[in-house]
Amino acid sequence: MKPARRPSNPLFSSGPCAKRPGWSLDALDGALLGRSHRSKPGKAKLKEVIDLTRAVLAIPGDYRIGIVPASDTGAVEMALWNLLGERGVEMVAWESFGKEWVTDVTKQLRMSDVRTIQAPYGELPDLSQADFSRDVVFTWNGTTSGVRVPDGDWIPADRQGLSICDATSAAFAMDIPWSKIDVATWSWQKVLGGEAAHGMLVLSPRAVARLESFQPDRPLPKIFRLTSGGKLIEGIFVGDTINTPSMLCVEDAIDGLRWSLSVGGLTQLIRRSEQNLRIVSEWVAASTWAGFLADDPATRSCTSICLRFIDPEVTALTPEAQADFAKKLAALLEKEEAAFDAGSYRDAPPGLRLWGGATVENEDMEAVLPWLDWAFATVKAETFGR
Repeated sequence: MKPARRPSNPLFSSGPCAKRPGWSLDALDGALLGRSHRSKPGKAKLKEVIDLTRAVLAIPGDYRIGIVPASDTGAVEMALWNLLGERGVEMVAWESFGKEWVTDVTKQLRMSDVRTIQAPYGELPDLSQADFSRDVVFTWNGTTSGVRVPDGDWIPADRQGLSICDATSAAFAMDIPWSKIDVATWSWQKVLGGEAAHGMLVLSPRAVARLESFQPDRPLPKIFRLTSGGKLIEGIFVGDTINTPSMLCVEDAIDGLRWSLSVGGLTQLIRRSEQNLRIVSEWVAASTWAGFLADDPATRSCTSICLRFIDPEVTALTPEAQADFAKKLAALLEKEEAAFDAGSYRDAPPGLRLWGGATVENEDMEAVLPWLDWAFATVKAETFGR
């Protein structure tokens, strides 16, 4: 039977993610439109994003925080192009975006001293293999696989190399130990549901020292340059952005950060997201057709919650037929306005992906699960002619 109650907000996309509860266009009323981002009030708005970010995430005072172009991708590639090459590199990857960074380092930067530590979808590599006498590049949370690192204990405090972390679907929903991180990146459109195209770059003092002592033997386009004359361009980290940001998006980012503080800061953001994972976990435990893509509970993401099929009849289908089944399931959920954008990532195993970040209300996560059961039963009956 079709469920009677739909989620109040059926937006479960993994990016751009749902806006914070209660959001409306009125939140953008203070946007500095028609003014230069380099004007005094423009810089003040950008600096407010940086200061609020530091406050919410408790980033140490001696770490630099910058707003950079091209979303998380731009931030990651800016770090790779500027920092790598001083020593060998360990690339740790277990899903699509981590593998993209491997491609960047091996095929675009064409670095020779690279070791790749990989695992398939749903699994985490053996992190103890990472050699921190070298630079180590990894994602904290696999957006397309639903697998996260459980903590930062595997990163030594006395490392010689840099730890470079793509934290785009982890920041604001997971506890990131800053003493273990030298470079972190994320994008506004993830956990706080901001608008796209802007990235964040966090640098530890060790990362800054590398930038000022190491000159990469490759061209750096203007959009990537973090140093001038061998010194860090400090303006980037106080709101003097490399290129022109959208001041409308800046206002939206400020709104999301202020909301974060209003609900209790990082502790409550994490609690909201982890509760979404607990709600899905209880449902999966009783389900006859859905399981987590991440088998190990210790590595299951509380933001990108990825589900796979365990129903024997569905898993007996060809991979192509399973993918078609998953597309029909996601399309039916959208048609019923119960869950938008709930399909798994295109490169991931067939299934569903529910974003469970801090802006998704726990009540909406509870409300969507009966719809998953109904939609699965409906598509299965159509597929097998029942």
